[in-house]
Amino acid sequence: MTTHDVPRSTLRTADLVPTGSLGLRSRKMRALLSGLGIAIGIASIVSVLGVTRSSQSALLAQLDQLGTNLLTVANGTSGQGAEQILPTTATSMIRELPHVQSVAPTAKLASVNVYRNDHIAAGRTGGRSVRAADAALLGTLDGSLLAGRFISNDDSPVTVLGYSAATTLGITDVSGNDRVWVGGHWYNVVGILKPFTLAPEIDQAAIVSFQSAEHLLGYNGHPSRIYVRSDTEYTAGVAGLLGSAANPEDPSRVAVSRPSDALTAQLQVKQSGAGLILGLGAIALLVGAIGIANVMVIAVLERRTEIGLRRALGATRGHVAAQFLTESLILATLGGIAGIAIGAGVTLGMSVYRGWTTLIPPEALYGGLLVSIAAGAIAGLYPALRAAHLPPTDALRTA
Repeated sequence: MTTHDVPRSTLRTADLVPTGSLGLRSRKMRALLSGLGIAIGIASIVSVLGVTRSSQSALLAQLDQLGTNLLTVANGTSGQGAEQILPTTATSMIRELPHVQSVAPTAKLASVNVYRNDHIAAGRTGGRSVRAADAALLGTLDGSLLAGRFISNDDSPVTVLGYSAATTLGITDVSGNDRVWVGGHWYNVVGILKPFTLAPEIDQAAIVSFQSAEHLLGYNGHPSRIYVRSDTEYTAGVAGLLGSAANPEDPSRVAVSRPSDALTAQLQVKQSGAGLILGLGAIALLVGAIGIANVMVIAVLERRTEIGLRRALGATRGHVAAQFLTESLILATLGGIAGIAIGAGVTLGMSVYRGWTTLIPPEALYGGLLVSIAAGAIAGLYPALRAAHLPPTDALRTA
């Protein structure tokens, strides 16, 4: 028989998975621990991308709902954080500006507090304040009532409580029969507001009308904070004119802000935080790949006899290398699939808890799987080549 008549050793593609998974099936705990590093890295990447995308979507939806065209005008604050008064002409001057949709002046009554009853010791305010306003406030802030009605432009001793103020005071009845003690006078509670994302100071306030504040609480006619709703495309231009309109004598003292900028800043913080955690996920993935490489090197040393026997029976170096490389790929792929499942589960749980819409970028799913496969290929390359170049006589001699 000539050398051409000797049958060539072959390894079918269909045999790669059973052959490559032999070591994993015989050492299940080692395989589980080895794949855990890949799973943790992929889970970190998928969950960070998913949670970030879901939270960003919620913030963007909130921005769309609340609008970015709300501006606030104030005259700075004192050293104690109290709002300073604006000129009495500020509101009317701002209303004359072009592209202004609505204006809602308010005045924080610095020396007036709200209590549950007249037996509460002075100073125990719980962080609550009293703020004079008019009926335009609700529409300008695009807010709504949780219960009851809003104040009218008259001197009736009634109040509408912000959400936090109502909660701390323990007020739920808005029929007008429940009262609070405001600046030495009883005020009937006629409404409770829903939370204001863009105006948290309203949440802590008891809102009374300007007429009532002037008649009973010593209000002097000066606003301290004005809310302005502008045409969206002209918001920046309107903001540039508010200082001189509110206080022509000293525009530099006027502080103009856009409350929606806080939500935009949250988006930027989430993006920067996501980048940091993605870096940690990449480190975990690297550690997992190193763990697989280490396990595969040990497997080559432990299975020298098997390698030598296969080579002696006709297996080529390529067959041996393919077996160990397949084992590494299977291990990394299973770890990647587990990581994707864990990451998706974390994203879903966080979204349900926060009330977000669950959004997982498709690239996080297929990208995570591709990255895990690539990590497995890189991790298994050296052990596979080492196994392939192991001389069969030396391998059998160590048996």
